[in-house]
Amino acid sequence: MKKRIFALAAASVMAIGLAGCSSSSSDSSTTAADTGTTAAAQEAAASADTTAAEEAASGEVANKDKPLVWFNRQPSNSSTGELDMAALSFNDNTYYVGFDANQGAELQGTMVMDYIQANIDTIDRNGDGIIGYVLAVGDIGHNDSIARTRGVRKALGTGIEVNGEIDSTPVGTNTDGSSTIVQDGSLEIGGKTYVVRELASQEMKNSAGATWDAATAGNAINTWSASFGESIDIVVSNNDGMGMSMFNAWSKDNSVPTFGYDANSDAVAAIAEGYGGTISQHADVQAYLTLRVLRNALDGVDIDTGIGTADDAGNVLSDDVYVYNADERSYYALNVAVTADNYQDFTDSTMIYAPVSNQLDASAHPAKKVWLNIYNAADNFLSSTYQPLLQKYDDLLNLEVDYIGGDGQTESNITNRLGNPGQYDAFAINMVKTDNAASYTALLSQ
Repeated sequence: MKKRIFALAAASVMAIGLAGCSSSSSDSSTTAADTGTTAAAQEAAASADTTAAEEAASGEVANKDKPLVWFNRQPSNSSTGELDMAALSFNDNTYYVGFDANQGAELQGTMVMDYIQANIDTIDRNGDGIIGYVLAVGDIGHNDSIARTRGVRKALGTGIEVNGEIDSTPVGTNTDGSSTIVQDGSLEIGGKTYVVRELASQEMKNSAGATWDAATAGNAINTWSASFGESIDIVVSNNDGMGMSMFNAWSKDNSVPTFGYDANSDAVAAIAEGYGGTISQHADVQAYLTLRVLRNALDGVDIDTGIGTADDAGNVLSDDVYVYNADERSYYALNVAVTADNYQDFTDSTMIYAPVSNQLDASAHPAKKVWLNIYNAADNFLSSTYQPLLQKYDDLLNLEVDYIGGDGQTESNITNRLGNPGQYDAFAINMVKTDNAASYTALLSQ
């Protein structure tokens, strides 16, 4: 890795020198100002060369060149979903780790539809021929939340396309089916036609600005049920944190199936009590990949080591649990539906993935320091599932990780605690908002 940094620095110096020569040969009337500029450039290049050589010799690496992994929140435009490739290619050792949002979203929608079809005789609680559902939206600007909302609406036939994509905007209240954001779906089973309607949906954002807020979801289901409770046949949530809040507040006591996402331990256990199902985004694989790509970059080995290619301890992932998109510099774990049929296999969400559970030799993979933040210390999935997994893998990978918990509202609450990046060898960043990657790269570029 040090050799690669030195080589890049040397290449930069050569490029500057060649550019200067080209300029001089093409202009025979070089002025004193031109000469001074060229000399200044050469002096700066020489200084940069010296600095790079000193860093290589001392083992120090500039913060901007240290390994960086974005995780859980992919740098992207919150309005369009377009990836922020400047952030994803911040340096040669920058990657993203998450899960296949579209595959998981479609899986959640299919899971809900399968449940309806299997339970059509009992699911229409008031017998009005309308299968009514309510939807808890996590963050209208988060690409995963957008995908999950679209996935449910696509599967249930309630989505309306806008510019080639299903609209993911919350409808507010739509008990009469008049919304222009969604439409009524139609489902024919056993010779009978049912209407499928999104009765209500909203972004679960609290008064302080935190999204994916479980308490807000609990309040929402109480409001909805008080107004049109008998019409609610299904509850769907963009995640288990909000889903379980609604389940405990209302739907459990009223035997209304609730579907979430994340396969948190409490949600999986609740399937035995009527929780309809959830989606495992293979957090065990994600957590491993988050730290593994950093370990590989720090060791200066091929990035695929211990991922698609076995490492010296025998750790390796099969291609049915993750995919890598080289153009997006992103690793995506694949999703699995968790229902009454298989939930007992997912009861411990913090169990590490067996194929990558072997300890690395500390003599070959010496300890390194990593700064890692969680956007919201109160986030159910990240705090109760993801971080415990990270803490198990950091031991196996010989990484000393400082875990920083944010408030879920502002980037500054996190960035203010990255005052001395020079004391770390690598960084793992979970942003509050997907648009805000520059808040972190600016600090690392100083």
